[in-house]
Amino acid sequence: MGNKFLGYFALTIAIIGAVNWGLIGFLDFNLVSFLFGKMSWFSRIIYGLVGLCGLYLITFYGNMKSETDSLN
Repeated sequence: MGNKFLGYFALTIAIIGAVNWGLIGFLDFNLVSFLFGKMSWFSRIIYGLVGLCGLYLITFYGNMKSETDSLN
């Protein structure tokens, strides 16, 4: 269960980060800075979590490869 929770948590945080980057790219609006202040300690924690979750999600590529290998 712990691994499944971590996967969903990482995916949720990465989606939030992706939406924030989309807002920055399309509308020049940073939602994290708007909600928590420009580079406040809480904003830095959120940015750090997004980065860590993105790194964790890289491992999903290995999981996808092993699942396709087991199907053959």
